[in-house]
Amino acid sequence: MTLPTLLARRLAQLVPVLFGIVVVVFLFVRLIPGDPAIVMLGAYATDQGLAALRNELGLDLPVWEQLAIFFGKVLQGNLGTSLFFRRPVIEVVLERLPATAALTLYAVVLSLLLSVPLAILSALRAGSFVDQAVRGVTTLALAMPYFWLGLNLLIVFAVLLPIFPVAGYGENLGEHLWHLFLPALTIALHLGPTLMRTLRATIIEVLQAPHVEFARTKGLPRGKLIRRHVLRNGLMATVTILGVNIGWLMGGSVVIEYVFNIPGLGSLIISSIDSRDYPVIQGVALVFGLLVILINLATDLVYGVLDPRVSYE
Repeated sequence: MTLPTLLARRLAQLVPVLFGIVVVVFLFVRLIPGDPAIVMLGAYATDQGLAALRNELGLDLPVWEQLAIFFGKVLQGNLGTSLFFRRPVIEVVLERLPATAALTLYAVVLSLLLSVPLAILSALRAGSFVDQAVRGVTTLALAMPYFWLGLNLLIVFAVLLPIFPVAGYGENLGEHLWHLFLPALTIALHLGPTLMRTLRATIIEVLQAPHVEFARTKGLPRGKLIRRHVLRNGLMATVTILGVNIGWLMGGSVVIEYVFNIPGLGSLIISSIDSRDYPVIQGVALVFGLLVILINLATDLVYGVLDPRVSYE
């Protein structure tokens, strides 16, 4: 199977998956307690006003009919109009997407910078005090709830020691990196230990492989041995863990964005739940689902780059 054929087949598989996401999200959103019309009108709500607004928004239609209308709009690339912002949902989502994408990418980079050196150090000294210390610290970081960890990092490094900003996203690339460091570090401290443990186990296993023993016998320096024979195989497992944890990473960003007041999709969906903004909730959930699927597809393609022996059959 050629790469274009694989891409075509995987993209075709997106259709039923996205259909399932649309149906599930639509139905679950309707289970949220509260009436959007009451939230929008507030203290000025009257029976006549509520009835007129529900009719305008289509909320008085049967659920199956609302689902059919929503699905028809999605097929046209239209996610509807926000009840709160009174703007197309796609515009609102695209405005917030860069912040979430930057936070996710930043967290992945920090996770790799933390986990790869620690995994190599721990694997090369397996069973030693250094190995036990690294594993203990990473287990402690993994055991902490990430929202609690984020709040403590915020208190220490933004309030007590005003090194980093308390909240916000910044205006340019430098400010983005500065503002997102603490939230990205919070996510990295949770994702990094998982990557470190997987990579450590893989490195220990690869170090015992015959071809590595042969290269060591030939006198290949340890640095080259690690780079050429160990890390390349170890990164396969790391890529797998990253692909599997993308959904968790996206979900974690929702809470972290709210804690650090980052104007991304996470804070958007929380505020939309508070205001019962059904179209925005549906749109954000659909975009999250699409991103997870596309990133998993990219993960499969990276396998072929890291290991030419991997076949697309």
